[in-house]
Amino acid sequence: MHPPSNSHMMAPGWLPEAAPPVGYLSRKALPIKRNDAEPLTREDVQYDLLHYLFSDVNAVFTNATPGKGDKVTFGDLYVSALYSSSKCSKVLKEKMVETPAFSLEFAKIALLTNVGRINTTMAFFPEMKTALRTYHPVPSLQKTDGNAQDAPRIKNCLKAALLPSELKAAPPSTPDEVLGKLKTGVRPPTSVVNLIFVLANHAAPLASTHFDGSLNFLDLFLPNKYLASSDRARAFLWLLYHYLEANAGPNPFDDHYSRKHPGKIPSLRRLSQSEYRKENVDTPEEIEWGSRMSNQRNIFLQKLVSSMEGDRKAKASAPHFVTETGNNLPRSQRQLQEAPKDERSFLFYVPSREAPASTSHHQEPKPFHGHRATASEGQERTMFQQAWHVAKTSDPLVDSDDDETTDEHARLDYGKILSREDEHILHFLPQARRLSVISRIFRRPPSPR
Repeated sequence: MHPPSNSHMMAPGWLPEAAPPVGYLSRKALPIKRNDAEPLTREDVQYDLLHYLFSDVNAVFTNATPGKGDKVTFGDLYVSALYSSSKCSKVLKEKMVETPAFSLEFAKIALLTNVGRINTTMAFFPEMKTALRTYHPVPSLQKTDGNAQDAPRIKNCLKAALLPSELKAAPPSTPDEVLGKLKTGVRPPTSVVNLIFVLANHAAPLASTHFDGSLNFLDLFLPNKYLASSDRARAFLWLLYHYLEANAGPNPFDDHYSRKHPGKIPSLRRLSQSEYRKENVDTPEEIEWGSRMSNQRNIFLQKLVSSMEGDRKAKASAPHFVTETGNNLPRSQRQLQEAPKDERSFLFYVPSREAPASTSHHQEPKPFHGHRATASEGQERTMFQQAWHVAKTSDPLVDSDDDETTDEHARLDYGKILSREDEHILHFLPQARRLSVISRIFRRPPSPR
């Protein structure tokens, strides 16, 4: 910041107490940051600044589109550059031709994207589903029914907005390169969109070239309670003419200060408090529309979340396979095929959770004649009955040594066959009753190996 001086009347209108040059000291402070579904106000987009830019009647810029007049205004020049972009879709072009008001609204949003005020995480239609972007209604710039796209598509359209001669060769990327082409007689030396990219990317060095060092090119688009929107618009147009038309001689956007100081932008007038309160004021209709669109977005998100939750529950309850490790995460067939054979886990089939147990068409086999009943259960199961019961009621992923899940029949399977000193075998051979048959055949107790 520069200290006050007695010659402040001859200096530009930016103030000693103005905010530091946020534009190039902290590029993170440049984009508009709002929560999802939160409207962008006129203050956010600097509506009055955009209005002055696109309503300027000075037709002083060379038209890069052949057959449409020699000189055009900035608004016509910018809209024409967007329309000529190779990334401008056919539907968007038709809408721009059918509804000129939409083309101006779209151009204003595109200009904010051009200078970095709107970054590629924003979208402007409420049905946007991806979590990578946030939806924002822009009441002051969405008065027509046209689709304003989203910021990534707008950015692609801007990057492809080049002159025909720049489609084969790289466009100039620095202010000096632009002025170099201008001095050779090439007019315009580059497209207006590319020039704005260049000025935004080189805001720091240009701060002392065209400004007094306390402000820069990007600060023209930031909310500022000190500087008049009309004067900031004039300074912006002065810079465009300086690089696109003539960097020497009279500039149609000159004032008394810029005429006496070649290469410097016109002075920026200080706003009074009453003047500042009159700038960028949202209308009641815009506030109501923004609130309505925010509610529409919230309803859409609630339905989307409910639908995703329903799909997740349906997928979880559907039949699937699990491994014997006990984690209920499905394993894809591709992963199974890629795994080495000795590392593949056995897969257990898990039926649908919603399928009732009573739907089974199988019945438990009737007991064989002559089977004895136990005192505790009333009737002892045979080996076949016990195997069938276990197959129907047991979870293969549950530890077989869990005492809480062992009934009297299972204890009979464990306890009737083995002696007390061989009980450690139960950890390895839960079906002990069946093994008794094998032990009798071989005439020796089963080995843990």
